[in-house]
Amino acid sequence: MRVEQFLRDSAKRRGEKTALVAGPERLTFTEIDAMSDRLAAALLAGGVRRGDRVVIYMDNCWEAVVAIFAVLKAGAVFSPVNPSTRAEKLAYIVNNCRAAAIITQVRLLPVADAAAAEASPEILRVVAGAGDGGGLGSAISFEAALAGDTPAALPDPGIEIDLAMLIYTSGSTGFPKGVMMTHQNIVAAAGSITAYLENTADDIILGVLPISFDYGLYQVIMAFKTGATLVLEKSFAFPHAVIQKMLAEGVTGFPIVPTMAALLLQMKDLEPGALPRLRYITNTAAALPPAFIARLRALFPGAALYSMYGLTECKRCTWLPPEELDARPASVGIAIPGTQAYVVGEGGRRLGAGEVGELVIRGPHVMKGYWENPEATARALRPGPNPWESVLHTGDLFRTDEDGFLYFVSRMDDIIKTRGEKVSPKEVENVL
Repeated sequence: MRVEQFLRDSAKRRGEKTALVAGPERLTFTEIDAMSDRLAAALLAGGVRRGDRVVIYMDNCWEAVVAIFAVLKAGAVFSPVNPSTRAEKLAYIVNNCRAAAIITQVRLLPVADAAAAEASPEILRVVAGAGDGGGLGSAISFEAALAGDTPAALPDPGIEIDLAMLIYTSGSTGFPKGVMMTHQNIVAAAGSITAYLENTADDIILGVLPISFDYGLYQVIMAFKTGATLVLEKSFAFPHAVIQKMLAEGVTGFPIVPTMAALLLQMKDLEPGALPRLRYITNTAAALPPAFIARLRALFPGAALYSMYGLTECKRCTWLPPEELDARPASVGIAIPGTQAYVVGEGGRRLGAGEVGELVIRGPHVMKGYWENPEATARALRPGPNPWESVLHTGDLFRTDEDGFLYFVSRMDDIIKTRGEKVSPKEVENVL
């Protein structure tokens, strides 16, 4: 299955249901399906071909969602880039992936133009917010593309083992690396996550994290997979306004990171039960302190709290069932459904409970490698337990407890060696 099929299936099953709420815009699955068809046709007419890379340089807006599905329908590979990215880094990404097109917004066009000029002046540019396109020169107006006729049919976009996404991650060192994810990878990850979150078409999911990063992006994919409604916000910079929007829309799913939790806890006028329809909260990036957990539970008593751990190279690695949170508040849980996660030591030997080693991930969600970076790929993807597979070495140190639940220790690069012992910065912080 290919990722754009999520949209096509939802449009067939519940076409007139609201798929996306973004500011004043309310779009149905049928509308997004038709708009992405028209934009896909415009990309193909502009020279984009199957397997080409298309950079999506936009903020959290409805146009970005349409663009993602349009690129996939054209048989191309989308590469989401944070709108705060500067021209130099954007130029590196555009040049590194040899992008055939950039889809952007009027306010970001100067940066996109500067990056394109440095990488490839002939690159196709599609610009949202420019009306009929007057003054855009050789660029194409997003709105003009959507005003065209819906194509009767688009060319065959490809198969599920084709690349779907190239998402750049800086990691801890050097230039950004392009993580190659196939349709199969993304479908597997989305299926696993929606299974343990028990997402359905009745869910209304908040999308406030940047869709240029995988945590934010997968809220889009999960919503369209299940036929849920996505409420897309630019950011959490104004938490009161976001909470009011969540209340008005009846949000049931609330993905957060610890900095967002800290902002919520500072809201003195936020009363317990303020979001009566909220069904679950997910957290990743770092474990929530016990005080945060207690306050979130008091504010949202009907919501299950999921602690998770992941990295761009496989999207999500582990999840902690909410009923385990009190007993294991520092744990990031167990492998997500359909995958394996285990800890290894020197020489790849699997370690027992309490022993610290590198976390290894095995499953259909593991990336295919780093774009044109065989050295980095060889470090991350190594032979697995079977001759036909590779597994992901995360570069993160973990340990397990007696029940197999996983605990993050530190990045391997951060380990301090003292008197022959390996000590993590976290251990030092705990002592101090």
